[in-house]
Amino acid sequence: MQPWHIIVVVVVFLVLFGSKKLPDAARGLGRSMRIFKSEVSEMQNESRPEQNATRAELEAGSTGHATQVDTNGAGAATNSSRPPTP
Repeated sequence: MQPWHIIVVVVVFLVLFGSKKLPDAARGLGRSMRIFKSEVSEMQNESRPEQNATRAELEAGSTGHATQVDTNGAGAATNSSRPPTP
């Protein structure tokens, strides 16, 4: 594409959409592209079930229940998802 082709395309867009609506149209196009890219990547992830299973196992292992030492002197381990008892 020659540089003057790009200039002609820009002028046609300005005439069709006007200078006030052009930023809104560009914003809408950007949002649409972002949604499209995320959907494509999600479809690619779904096409690899063994990789998804491994990822799910890793996430389950990293979000396991952590233990915390009880500070009331009993020395018992408590589940960190429970609120501390006074």
